[in-house]
Amino acid sequence: MINTRQLEQKETMEIKTFGFWIYLMSDLILFSVLFSAFAVVGHNYAGGPSPRDLFNLPYLFGETMFLLVSSATYGLSMVAMYNYKLKLLLTGLIVTFLLGLGFITMELNEFSHMIGTGAIPGRSSFLSAFFTLVGTHGTHVSFGLIWMGVMIGQIFIKGLTTGVQSRLFRLGLFWHFLDIVWIGVFTFVYLLGLAQ
Repeated sequence: MINTRQLEQKETMEIKTFGFWIYLMSDLILFSVLFSAFAVVGHNYAGGPSPRDLFNLPYLFGETMFLLVSSATYGLSMVAMYNYKLKLLLTGLIVTFLLGLGFITMELNEFSHMIGTGAIPGRSSFLSAFFTLVGTHGTHVSFGLIWMGVMIGQIFIKGLTTGVQSRLFRLGLFWHFLDIVWIGVFTFVYLLGLAQ
């Protein structure tokens, strides 16, 4: 039999999850606008470098695999959470964190290389839209990593409480959302850019 406190906790978790879905939909609108802007100005090179001059497909594939595999390891972490396997949960979260950190490191390296060759955002509309779209995604991943680090700390300090489980669930929604957005970025920006 469910007591009043458990019922209140469940209702609170459902309200927070619903609110988080609203946040994700607002993020979806943000990324839709950025994709639309890239679609409009992404072919305006202004005599500057084009995607063929800048993008290295094998490198980008490796970067993509870091993020996609991190989504799988996060999913396995959630299975461990629901089965109350704390050690497996922590291992999965740490592996996910390291994979996400690898993705961000590769993205920063890509940006550094591009800027080093003079491909800066002010050079062309293409580069401006590119850095805005990809940089916004990278910023979201960075915030996800901070959130994940906080959650690892909360698991060590608080254990697997109802609140911690609820926050891990919402972090999972966020992390998987970012993977879906990245598939769009990889396809729309990189692959189609190289196909031109």
